[in-house]
Amino acid sequence: MAQRTAGGLLRRSLGLAPPTTPRALSTSATTPAEGEAATKARRNKKKNLFDVAQFLPDWGVGYRVAKTTWRDVSYQITKINLYKDGRHGKAWGIRHKAGKPLGVQAADAPIRISGVNKRGWKYIKASLQDTPGAEPPAGTSA
Repeated sequence: MAQRTAGGLLRRSLGLAPPTTPRALSTSATTPAEGEAATKARRNKKKNLFDVAQFLPDWGVGYRVAKTTWRDVSYQITKINLYKDGRHGKAWGIRHKAGKPLGVQAADAPIRISGVNKRGWKYIKASLQDTPGAEPPAGTSA
């Protein structure tokens, strides 16, 4: 008898046996706070370089982008090669280091941008002023 109760305790502690007391099941929907948290989690998904560049004219060629964690480095996109899915690929750009307002050009020749398929990229809005012939986004008046 002692072996039987010890085995039952062991099974219950490991979660293999059903609980001895029935638990109340909730049939109510998720609370509004939980629903808002779930939509925020979906909305705040970080974007890779191609998710950022797809809404810019000419896939962002001529615009500046940087990782959200970078403080003093940005790239001005010069060339983009997309894979078939349109969400992955390769990119090249001119590197800019710390300086005012958008940084000093580090080199004349474009280099391959690393980490373009990883998440956490942002578009630098001030780069619109740098681009010759760029128009402000629709809905704003100059």
